[in-house]
Amino acid sequence: MKIVERIFAFIGLLSLCGLFIYALKDAPTDENFEKKLFNDYNVYALQIPQNLDFAGEPAPLENPDIFERMDRELLVNTYWQSNGLLLFKRANKYFPVIEPILEKYGVPNDFKYLAVIESGLTNAVSPAGARGVWQIMSATGKENGLEINDNVDERYNLEKATEVACKYLLKSKEDLGSWTLAAAAYNAGNYGMSKRLEEQNVSSYYDLLLGEETGRYVFRVLAVKEILSNPTKYGFNFREKDLYKPVPTYKVPVDTAVTDFTKFATQFKINYKILKIHNPWLREPHLNNKSGKLYEIEIPEPGHYQ
Repeated sequence: MKIVERIFAFIGLLSLCGLFIYALKDAPTDENFEKKLFNDYNVYALQIPQNLDFAGEPAPLENPDIFERMDRELLVNTYWQSNGLLLFKRANKYFPVIEPILEKYGVPNDFKYLAVIESGLTNAVSPAGARGVWQIMSATGKENGLEINDNVDERYNLEKATEVACKYLLKSKEDLGSWTLAAAAYNAGNYGMSKRLEEQNVSSYYDLLLGEETGRYVFRVLAVKEILSNPTKYGFNFREKDLYKPVPTYKVPVDTAVTDFTKFATQFKINYKILKIHNPWLREPHLNNKSGKLYEIEIPEPGHYQ
């Protein structure tokens, strides 16, 4: 009997060694990556991190209401996997544009996640008329120097729109006193947040009773920040080559009217579609420019579109 047990024990040991060797061989190659695509789906309750903060301001997770609201947003954003993967892919392309502008204006880097929840890093259009990655309303854009008309809409210019967002956020921080409240004000407006704080006699976003959208807003930002900062922790698996890459461009100055952007594009060996992809702020197939304003049109470097 003991001999049989020893034989089975030896066989078991060999099996374990085999599994260990197999695991060592299971490197993140393309072949192994593809094998896992159809064999790795489980749903788990999530452990809420003990410390979460926005722009260095901690979320009071010891409060059961705050804990539950944070749990909701982490669950929703973790298990909306297709959207999550798209956010990772787009962030790799657009964060390098956004981050240095935030730094230039002294706005905390965490605010890049506002752009993520505002638009999914796309040139979205809201029912209220907000447009672009930062979802800027027409009045706000014009107040901050953007040109907005049927011919040109600079809310679709990511660099200029990010600068406007920075100016708005700095004013909100000055008026409201915290970066968390400034983030909430990007959704509800400075006046709206000030009024709610006064009515409810509190000074923190986390103590306010708010409507559904603004009440979830900062928690959504925190959830996206946590997930995008820790992909494997939340089950997102991808390789560097799976992420979208920015296409290098150079800027062509234009201070005259352009009557036909299709013909204009051919000068640079691209078509009208590619021109519009890199310059979505050009809203019509021509540029009026009666004032002789200097515009900079982005042209992709040769070799990126075949």
